[in-house]
Amino acid sequence: MGVCYGTPDFPTPSFTGYLRSGMKLTISSSSSSAASNSHEASGDVEILAVPNLTAFSFAELKEATNNFQADSVVGEGGFGSVYKGILHGKRHSGRTKTIIAVKRLKPEGLQGQREWLTEIMFLGKLSHPNLAKLLGFCREDGNLALVYEFMPKGSLNNHLFRKGSSALPWHVRLKVAVGAARGLAFLHSSEWKLIYRDFNSSNILLDGSYMARLTDFGLMRPGPEGGRSHISTRIMGTYGYAAPEYLATGHLYVKSDVYSFGVVILELLTGLRVIDRYRAQGKIDLVKWARPLSSSKKKMKTIMDSRLDGNYCIDSAFQIAQLALKCLRRTPYERPSMTEVVEALESIEAASANRVPRDA
Repeated sequence: MGVCYGTPDFPTPSFTGYLRSGMKLTISSSSSSAASNSHEASGDVEILAVPNLTAFSFAELKEATNNFQADSVVGEGGFGSVYKGILHGKRHSGRTKTIIAVKRLKPEGLQGQREWLTEIMFLGKLSHPNLAKLLGFCREDGNLALVYEFMPKGSLNNHLFRKGSSALPWHVRLKVAVGAARGLAFLHSSEWKLIYRDFNSSNILLDGSYMARLTDFGLMRPGPEGGRSHISTRIMGTYGYAAPEYLATGHLYVKSDVYSFGVVILELLTGLRVIDRYRAQGKIDLVKWARPLSSSKKKMKTIMDSRLDGNYCIDSAFQIAQLALKCLRRTPYERPSMTEVVEALESIEAASANRVPRDA
């Protein structure tokens, strides 16, 4: 979860259904966010039922994570902590042991409850190879948690920026870019035209073969309906990744996510964080610094991640940089769709595989 700028607006459509356990769960409509706030503040939160999710007991999750031991923590965020755990028994995938990631929410605050509910409502209904797999949830005695399939390679953020981490090879960076683009394109093309709203390198997880899996969907919103171009929301997200029109007006477009994707592409190319106040003046903001240096192959050499040690294809790198610049256009209408981005990246990846990696 990113650095948030306000309290999220929360979609509350009406659904009713049953979990495999037989427990009935419901999300009911509310006429206003104020009504929703009042409802949630009372602790009487109703939940969407999704047949393919499991309702875990808190005792099960305590056992899986060794009572939420500190050495089981694999991630931190505004929502709380993420723990690595092990489920015993053939409960998932027919295996006797299933490694899981348990996102345990802090008990205080409404924001975490809304985001927890949003993930259940949407991710429980969606399935795609490039989305993190939600296995189930827990709501018991004030304890809220989400249970995911564990991603052994961690986040893209850690691979790019954690001190002492080894550099991701060029072909892996291309694979990650393509996978993340496919996941985002899938959300945009779903029946709800979902807007991620917090696409960033921390929310891209990598499985054992470095396939990208998007995660942390608590800020996600259904896109505009009825011919409208945007929805209006309170400004949320992670600093540096949010599109300029969203920051300026609170107007959120499907293509606001495309801007965020362009930022992540620059991070993949340069190995640098989007905002780093420890960098030299003029280089603090990656987008402002790298934009003019992406105009030629010769200039591209000066911003490429030095840890690649020249083991990349400059032709492919330049093409990807040009794609990133299109994604970073200030006007959302001028940006490509994520479907177009996927097609471009797949073409670049295929061409790169047939070339000998070389420096400029």
